[in-house]
Amino acid sequence: MDIKTASALRRLRLVSAPEAVSFLLLIICSVLKRTTEFNAVPVMGMVHGVLFVLYVLFWLDAWNRTKWDVKTAALYFILSVLPTGGFFADRKLKREAEAAVIASRARREGVVSA
Repeated sequence: MDIKTASALRRLRLVSAPEAVSFLLLIICSVLKRTTEFNAVPVMGMVHGVLFVLYVLFWLDAWNRTKWDVKTAALYFILSVLPTGGFFADRKLKREAEAAVIASRARREGVVSA
């Protein structure tokens, strides 16, 4: 894995968890708006919107650099629209990045996998 691909995956990981947290907070704010006088939906909506747009941009960049198949790319996109999906995307991306680093080191050291 080259450095630009690793950076693309890292950026996607960095935004996935905050995007999930903002989604959950937006849901909480929506409930509070309807049950109390507290209305933080406009602010939380904007925060979540910015994080979601960043997630989609970083997802597109990662898809382009990693050459994921459509099924994998669709999975990461679907995880972005589920309230806790960003947490699962973060874990899955972490495992994928670690596997890529191990494979890269093995190739560099000349180790052939069976």
